[in-house]
Amino acid sequence: MPYSLGMPELDDFDARLLDFEATSPRSLGAKEEAIRRELGISPIRYYQRLNLLIDAPAAMAAHPGLVARLRRIREQRAEERAHGQHQGRQEE
Repeated sequence: MPYSLGMPELDDFDARLLDFEATSPRSLGAKEEAIRRELGISPIRYYQRLNLLIDAPAAMAAHPGLVARLRRIREQRAEERAHGQHQGRQEE
């Protein structure tokens, strides 16, 4: 299930994954159970795949609002991690 950013369109599984993310339960436990039941993969594999997909132009074309929101969340978390690591070094 490798992904190439040059792919012109999403395959069926990736389209299902994005559709699932758009409508999935918000509680973590319910979402993880639904990932296993509906997609047949582990939550870890799901989040790895989703992280790749949100960089794909085809994903942005199919779900622009969802992909933009997920990119913002990813960037915010990366900034928080970087800020936390930077502060930790100052305290040492």
